[in-house]
Formats: sequence, structure tokens, C-alpha cells
Amino acid sequence: MKDYFSILGVEPTASEDEIKRAYRSLAMKHHPDRGGNQSKFQEIQEAYSILGDSEKRKQYDNPMPSGFGQGPNLDDIFQNFG
Repeated sequence: MKDYFSILGVEPTASEDEIKRAYRSLAMKHHPDRGGNQSKFQEIQEAYSILGDSEKRKQYDNPMPSGFGQGPNLDDIFQNFG
């Protein structure tokens, strides 16, 4: 998993305003129309698309282990023992 906080140069405890300020600064610096690097700019945009959205950030901060999903239905499991 990419470290979006380090891409934007902010701490994991950064507020929404701090993330927005960091994004704007980096986007201006690395924008291709201003002579910046296209891939770096895209990486910055990707990081902001996750950290700048409160729901996506919650999922990023607390990822579910892959493959676990919602888990088994306990009623189905105990029904097999009856």
C-alpha cells in the first residue's frame, strides 16, 4: 500500500486543511503545465483523492484484511451442529 501521507509530506494526524494546503502546494509545483513531472503530479492527485475524502481516508487509515470481508454467517455455522 502506498504511503499517501508521505507523498503529500504530512503526518498521519494532519487535518483536512493541512492536507489540502499540502496538496495545493505540491500540485502547483509539479503540474505538467508548469514544467513539472506528470507521474509525480498523478501520484499527488491520487494521494489527495484518498486523503481529501473523509470516507476514503477512514478506509485507508483502517484497512480490512484482504479476504475476510464480512465473515461467515454464524447462524449457518451453528446450524450444522444442531
